[in-house]
Amino acid sequence: MVRSAVLSGYVDLTLSLGVDPMLLLRSVGIGAAALTASDTWLPAVAVGQLLERTAHETNCEDFGLRLAMYRGLANLGPVALVAREEPDIRSALQIVLRHISLHNEALRTRLTPTGSLTTIHIQAAPGTTLDRQATELTVGATCQILREFLGKEWNPLSVCFGHSEPSHRGRSYQILGPSIEFEQSFDGIVCYTHDLDAANPLADPLLRPYAREYLRTLAPTGESTTEQVRAIIETLLPLQQCTASTVADHLGMDRRTLHRHLTRHGETFTTVLNATRLDLAHRYLTHRDRSLSDIAAELGFSELSAFSRWFRQRTGHNPGHIRSR
Repeated sequence: MVRSAVLSGYVDLTLSLGVDPMLLLRSVGIGAAALTASDTWLPAVAVGQLLERTAHETNCEDFGLRLAMYRGLANLGPVALVAREEPDIRSALQIVLRHISLHNEALRTRLTPTGSLTTIHIQAAPGTTLDRQATELTVGATCQILREFLGKEWNPLSVCFGHSEPSHRGRSYQILGPSIEFEQSFDGIVCYTHDLDAANPLADPLLRPYAREYLRTLAPTGESTTEQVRAIIETLLPLQQCTASTVADHLGMDRRTLHRHLTRHGETFTTVLNATRLDLAHRYLTHRDRSLSDIAAELGFSELSAFSRWFRQRTGHNPGHIRSR
């Protein structure tokens, strides 16, 4: 499910392209009344179909990016109020990404720092898919939000898409910056780490404690504890700070409470950690844009030999064997 705020600007944009938006909305089972309230939940599949169908009917290959121009922090509602008061850009962005499911349950995002560069990964939640228009809308909206913190002239170092290059790059692609790469191994944004380390110019330190307390009163994200733990593990692995205590702290609980929650789902911290690592390892190994040493570091191993030994124990193969297939 996704909040109807994701379609903010849809009617105006579609009308400007000479197509009746109401016909398109009805064709996917979305009533016009759903657009009048930003807190209405809509089926993610229907929204995805709407974006793809609209792009086709308007002959507008960059429809998702054009819609992203209507996006900003304000579209995130209460989460935006909290993010604005964080002390630096990184913590503000982490608030947005960590609680994105309050607005779009079809998304999973993570922040992966690797030395001087940081990657913002955007992918579909388990059991869902992100088509071209939804992906470009999400990436474009993320760029717009970052510019609210970093200034209108800021650009990411690179923007990556897994899908193919469009037949024509319209002017809307300018919101992504000068470097856009297609047919990559992931969807997301690469920027300099020091950009995210900058102080948040929107923050008021006196309001920060109230903002964080307010965040704790927001509705649950709908994720199970296991899913939340997995998302945090993916963020912490490259930092080599992924311990049960650290993950518990991110969830606002102690280690014993985390253990009880995971036990109810038949899991332990170690089983979730290993499953997450193994899934990421297979994902990284199927692409050749990372060396084995880089993959080992992203998975939280201090040495390639430790990664190879761990991988062989769980699969019966060396990492190089998977890559060579």
